[in-house]
Amino acid sequence: RIDEPAVLDLIDINTADAETLSTLPGIGPTLAQRIVEYRETWGEFYYIEDIMNVEGIGPSTFENIKDLIMTGYE
Repeated sequence: RIDEPAVLDLIDINTADAETLSTLPGIGPTLAQRIVEYRETWGEFYYIEDIMNVEGIGPSTFENIKDLIMTGYE
């Protein structure tokens, strides 16, 4: 049997709830809630880099999570 693709292990930042998002390195409950609120206000993220539009998530945080997240549009 072939293993499932690794993409299934990624967190979809367009569908994940705050609890799931808070498991990402550097993303605690506050930032996780901001991600959810950003998504509710502005719509889905198209590129994973768009998560840096959320207040408090800059390049260093993005570097820590970029290989763990997806948007479903890639």
